[in-house]
Amino acid sequence: MIQRPFENQVVIVTGAGIGIGFEIAKQLALQGAKVVLNDIDAKLAQQSAQKIKDAGGECLAFGGDISKIEVINAIVGFTVSSFGGLNMLVANAGITTFGDFWEYQPESMQQLLQVNLFGTFFLTQAASKQMIKQQKGGSILLTSSVTGHLAHQYLAAYGMTKAGIEQLAKNLVIDLSPHQININTIVPGATLTERTLEDKEYISTWSRITPMGKPATVQDIAQAAMFLIAPNSRHITGQSLVIDGGWTSVGVSPY
Repeated sequence: MIQRPFENQVVIVTGAGIGIGFEIAKQLALQGAKVVLNDIDAKLAQQSAQKIKDAGGECLAFGGDISKIEVINAIVGFTVSSFGGLNMLVANAGITTFGDFWEYQPESMQQLLQVNLFGTFFLTQAASKQMIKQQKGGSILLTSSVTGHLAHQYLAAYGMTKAGIEQLAKNLVIDLSPHQININTIVPGATLTERTLEDKEYISTWSRITPMGKPATVQDIAQAAMFLIAPNSRHITGQSLVIDGGWTSVGVSPY
């Protein structure tokens, strides 16, 4: 008999059109979860949800910018009306802005904060309110980055937001634990995705400076996510799990 540890669990995964988010959504669906897959690109969300359905998972698409409060409220409402409730949230949507500290512009900061911090905070709020209403507990997983742990050139603003996400997870232990909702953070290091592979030097650079000799795959990150959000991991809360092949232990710069 095939083990399906997420059978009948309803989950929202944001920023899931491609990359890490898509792999998490796919693995959850294939292990029994009912998934609402979000991406800011509605067409991409539909295509990605269809891929998961074609593979045998149960998945609905929801296109929209998760940094907008009306979209946040709408995706929670859509999930509940479609699947009858909400048990899990993977708040993975985020953007990266590169920039020299001395030249970084206010409009870039505003966009970064709106998506990475505002969006994550208020989506977590809306999802947890629904879980509390159901009185069955739940699991929330946020996505950070190793740049929230170690200094990285041109990523001061981005790293700041990711460190903030980890502190949010720690702080919400106070608010969520009485309702049997756990909250944790995955912290990916260098990972092979459609975006990072646009850099022709990415694999060689990160293979050279990562102790395990290679960057992570999206499957590596998804496995960590599945562990933290699983129903039998509820006693783990307020934690950040780094998946980086040991890079943060040595901190070798790619520059």
